[in-house]
Amino acid sequence: MSAPETATARLTRLLTMVPWLVNRQGIDTEQAAAELGITVEQLDADLRLLYLCGYGQMPDELIDAQWENGRVFVTNADTIARPLRLGRDEALTLMVGLRALASVPGLGERDAIERAMAKLEEATGASAEAASRVEVAISEGVEADLLADARRAVEGHRRIHLHYLVPSRDESTERDVDPMRVVNLDARWYLEGWCHRAQDTRLFRMDRIESLEVLDVDGTPPEQAQLRDLDAGTFTPRPDDTLVTLHLARGAAWVADYYPVETVEPGPEGSLTVTLRTADTLWLRRLVLRLGGHATVVAPAELAQAVTSGATAALAAYGIEAAAPGTDG
Repeated sequence: MSAPETATARLTRLLTMVPWLVNRQGIDTEQAAAELGITVEQLDADLRLLYLCGYGQMPDELIDAQWENGRVFVTNADTIARPLRLGRDEALTLMVGLRALASVPGLGERDAIERAMAKLEEATGASAEAASRVEVAISEGVEADLLADARRAVEGHRRIHLHYLVPSRDESTERDVDPMRVVNLDARWYLEGWCHRAQDTRLFRMDRIESLEVLDVDGTPPEQAQLRDLDAGTFTPRPDDTLVTLHLARGAAWVADYYPVETVEPGPEGSLTVTLRTADTLWLRRLVLRLGGHATVVAPAELAQAVTSGATAALAAYGIEAAAPGTDG
């Protein structure tokens, strides 16, 4: 069973879909599904959901969708059928965000950002003046020299030598890396490159780099080196990572939305059985322990045993004896 679509992804699609359909009244359902990049079944489910959406709770305040006879008609959706005007605070926030984006090194769309900034400044006047007084700094937590050396290595195709801290193992490692890019995600700087120690592409948090030396050696990554797709975040599971099966009680069902799971199987009383992949199980052991009895490792057996041993040791530290399996306590 494939992983379910997240609520955020579905909401994003609905907000795009409604004005699109409003401006294409009577479009064929198969054509609409194809152009929206979804299945006819997905379109049907989305249209049924629209009955519950609107700016109020009365019948005339809800969106009306009709798709009988293979044609789609969406009405009573005028409030989102056209772009809304930005308020002063919204425009200021957008301009500051664009200013921060423009400061990211290696960005290929800088001209488009500058054009958007110019249009916003022309349209907002006072807000533009306020935004110009905001200084954007997104290198917090990373030394300026370290960031500059990493950028220089990327631009000059020079190999770098790192001392890198791995917090999960409390270990400082040395490795040679052919750098591919420096990127800022969720207010953190990362260096991505081909790691000769791992013989694979790796993403290094720059605030964990203890030292970085630019070598006088060609740092062109090998042909098999591929940049990660970071649209969904920094974590990208790999086929050879450990496959873990978790049973989540209703109180821990949020894990399926928060972490990149591969499969989800609903169970009784709102529980879920999920599978996910991870290269390092330490964080997962900590997560299961933090969730208490709301999460159980089903497989692999050695991970389940490690969690049990960790829980027993934690209880012993408080003078509490762990209950035997199959008993209450």
